Amino acid sequence: MRGFYSRKIHSLLGIIPLGAFFLEHMLTNFAAVEGGASGFTDSVLWLNSLPLVFFLELFGIWLPLLYHGVYGLYIAYQSKPNLNRYNLERNWRYTLQRISGIVTFIFIVWHLYDTRVQVALGNVEHEELGGVMHNIVTNPLLMTFYIIGIVAACFHFSNGLWSFLISWGITVGPRSQRVSSILCLGVFVLVTFMFVLSLVTFRDDEFQTAATAMQSLRSFI
Repeated sequence: MRGFYSRKIHSLLGIIPLGAFFLEHMLTNFAAVEGGASGFTDSVLWLNSLPLVFFLELFGIWLPLLYHGVYGLYIAYQSKPNLNRYNLERNWRYTLQRISGIVTFIFIVWHLYDTRVQVALGNVEHEELGGVMHNIVTNPLLMTFYIIGIVAACFHFSNGLWSFLISWGITVGPRSQRVSSILCLGVFVLVTFMFVLSLVTFRDDEFQTAATAMQSLRSFI
């Protein structure tokens, strides 16, 4: 029963609050598409101006992410894929969920180091994150790594949502599970498109120009 409840908590945290944070992060990045460098910076500054933002992030992002990520690696370690015996859709979903979870965990750690850790160390200001992303996505190797990480994260979220609906008794019958499968596929396509489009937008020179201007201002002050 201990393992049962641990997996239930793991499943729940993957959707609430981490799923909500995932979608919020998507919208923040997409602000770069809609509003350019200034739009993205405004979104970042607004998020970091929220009351009690430290505690919101600690209990709404970091601790759930730590539990979900570490316990997810343990689940992946214990998993026993059997595609060689049963080449079925659900077995593919099961296997890809574990693989995408590992890739997503590595990608998130890398991305946090590139962004939030650098902000915490004082090497980068929030206003310069657009320039940081510009430098990342203009590097072909890092751009490729980020695309792989984003696709893995989008699949892990979307397929996890589908399995969450089943495991929590929301979609019980075959028909409801087929419908939710189509809907979750649509979610996967949509969030992947928005994230990748944001990455491509960060390649625009205006993000590097904005970061350079901010650094010049800091040096002058």
